[in-house]
Amino acid sequence: MRPEGWLVVVDLQQVFRDPDSPWTAPRFDEIRPNVRRLAAAFGDRAVFTRFVAPGEPRGAWATYYAKYDFALQPPDHPLFALAEDPGCARVLDATTFGKWGPELAGIVGEGPLTVAGVATDCCVLSTVLPAADAGVPVRVVADACAGADDEAHEDTLRILGCYSPLVEVVRTAEVLGGGA
Repeated sequence: MRPEGWLVVVDLQQVFRDPDSPWTAPRFDEIRPNVRRLAAAFGDRAVFTRFVAPGEPRGAWATYYAKYDFALQPPDHPLFALAEDPGCARVLDATTFGKWGPELAGIVGEGPLTVAGVATDCCVLSTVLPAADAGVPVRVVADACAGADDEAHEDTLRILGCYSPLVEVVRTAEVLGGGA
């Protein structure tokens, strides 16, 4: 049985997998099996997002990319490649941490959303909160997300738990019908 709503896999990209990247999420490879299971269950009701650099950073992003100039690459650069084959899922590129906006909202409608990916404490958080503010029910799959480190991941999950019932923190087995 397919889970209700849509799966959004946030930024499961090589730049967050590479242990030499300043943006690495150390538990990236550990979450991949759960992401694959979720993507298979949601099928064509999955969206993979990619964080990509803007052509010309503006405002505070100019300062950000002055610090992380290695990432000023075109969207087709290997560092922005997805670490999983999205299959029949849509792929949405964005130059912002948060992926919630008119394009994603136009795809998923009123949800509900199930969110997985990296980094829990950055792009996942920045995607989940505006979706919840828009009234979309959101489930964050704790064991299918990875943070900048374990402490940041756990702290963010605790904060997201404070948004219940708008945001629920769950595990892969719960989403797939296997209980807690």
